[in-house]
Amino acid sequence: MDTQHNKIRLGVNIDHVATVRNARGGAVPDPMRAALLAEKAGADGITAHLREDRRHIVDADIDALMANLTVPLNFEMAATDEMQKIALRHKPHAVCLVPEKREERTTEGGLEVVREENKLARYIAPLRDAGCRVSIFIAADQKQIEAAHRIGAPVIELHTGAYCDAHAERRFDERDAELERLRDMCAFATSLGLEVHAGHGLTYDTVQPIAAFPDIVELNIGHFLIGEAVFDGLETVIGKMRKLMDDA
Repeated sequence: MDTQHNKIRLGVNIDHVATVRNARGGAVPDPMRAALLAEKAGADGITAHLREDRRHIVDADIDALMANLTVPLNFEMAATDEMQKIALRHKPHAVCLVPEKREERTTEGGLEVVREENKLARYIAPLRDAGCRVSIFIAADQKQIEAAHRIGAPVIELHTGAYCDAHAERRFDERDAELERLRDMCAFATSLGLEVHAGHGLTYDTVQPIAAFPDIVELNIGHFLIGEAVFDGLETVIGKMRKLMDDA
């Protein structure tokens, strides 16, 4: 964990600023401007997912982020040859491998590491050699965590979507069971020497129980913050989320 301050890092995902821009074409709203505002508001890093179909973030956004950010960029990407080449050209601070299907609206579920273990081990080796911190976005599942550890990924990001969905749909028993599973798997991953991050679907209402886990180092939050920013402004909502995390 960051020795400078013993608090959970907040990564702000700016994908959906680009979604709004691309809905109409043109240059506004500018994801780079959102990233700089997020930095100013207390974000510890910026996350951007360059999808194969370029539905939100595009290559020029990654160029701009690499040139202008003073906080680390977490480059989310599918495990494809094209994305590996882009990552190796830019050498961002962090690379997070996520599953990607064209028909999905957002990333659904975690990466299947167990089934693709050998392929992924070969895939991440050059990224690690280039100095990128490699993380794998996975479900809170012991077998997936063990596989991520075996392939040499130093970081995992646990998918919090099922927990957040259960909360939103008032399935509280299921929510509490998911929370317990996430807590147990955070502790298990830490026992293997992995750094543990988490994200997907987190809101003001769901962030604190996750932020309270002793083993969590970083949370990545995007859609909710960008949505709330329409009403309250990006700096305000990031400040509020940062305070909720710190209080937890």
